[in-house]
Amino acid sequence: MAGPDPDAPGPLIGRGRAADVYDVGGGRVLRRYRTDQPCEFEFAVMRALRAAGYPVPEVFEVSGPDLVMERLEGRTMLDVLGSAPWRAGSLARQLADLHVRLGEVRVERGRSWPRRFAGADEPLCVAHLDLHPDNVMVTDAGPVVFDWSNATLAPAGTDVAMTWVLMSTSEVDVPRWIRPVAGFVRARFLAEFLAAAGGLPDRALVHRIVEHRLTDPNVLPAEATRLRELSARMAANGPIGADSSG
Repeated sequence: MAGPDPDAPGPLIGRGRAADVYDVGGGRVLRRYRTDQPCEFEFAVMRALRAAGYPVPEVFEVSGPDLVMERLEGRTMLDVLGSAPWRAGSLARQLADLHVRLGEVRVERGRSWPRRFAGADEPLCVAHLDLHPDNVMVTDAGPVVFDWSNATLAPAGTDVAMTWVLMSTSEVDVPRWIRPVAGFVRARFLAEFLAAAGGLPDRALVHRIVEHRLTDPNVLPAEATRLRELSARMAANGPIGADSSG
């Protein structure tokens, strides 16, 4: 078993699919990508959103793949859901509220907002593109949204559709014997989420999101299979989700 990395900036406290998070003291953490992906755009996005009153961590420094921000004290919404599945409805509505609030944010869209979601001729609002329960920290002061690396400008409803696609096709990291229960909780969560968020947008936007997900190198093989199955159902004009008229 490998020992601690002597070059690490501090204790490793989190590890995602693309980045590691270190405690660097003083109530701050450093999030470091394992590639050379620059964080300057993400830094600008988070500053703009915080200035607009949206709940994001305060950011302090950025250098290439390193981003220093405040340390959030709490648990992710996914962890809360896993330990208290009876709260699925209330947590889903809380997540939907974060989506609605983000869609209402108006920020300066000049040089700080150069990205557009593929195929979006007329972007309408800021989109997180990864706004699911594992990227929301439930704190004493309320929920806080983190990991803005995919932020862009996109049509209204893009984030809702992306979250539905993510949660419908992602792997559930639980023991096999409990997966039926986890599946039931996820289905209830998604139904409550869509109802509170206004349902899925048009079929063309959902299809674009599915194709976008298939280009993500972090998508697992089983997830890619589910995405292709969803794409095939859509191509056959089949159902794509509750509350969607397609």
